[in-house]
Amino acid sequence: MSGALGQLLFFFAPLFAIWYFLVLRPQSQQRKKLQTMLASLKTGDRVVTSGGIYGTILGFRDGTVQLQIANQVKVDLARSAITGLVTEQADDAGKADSGTKKSKG
Repeated sequence: MSGALGQLLFFFAPLFAIWYFLVLRPQSQQRKKLQTMLASLKTGDRVVTSGGIYGTILGFRDGTVQLQIANQVKVDLARSAITGLVTEQADDAGKADSGTKKSKG
């Protein structure tokens, strides 16, 4: 009986190690990175939400963030809905890409 248990552990230990290094550890690192980014947000930062909306942070209240997404358009969102900061370089590249697209016709 102990031989079967040893074989079982011998088989599953490497599988667990592979699972840990390929799935669990990267997910944990990504979650920590997102938490530090959310904690370091400040007024004036340009962000993107989980719904794909780009905006500039105007203020904070409790667990919400107020974004300005256009002139005279302000939206209150949960802080957890913010998925990333938008750098000026990425913002400029996005504007350049949208200006160079041609319609077929």
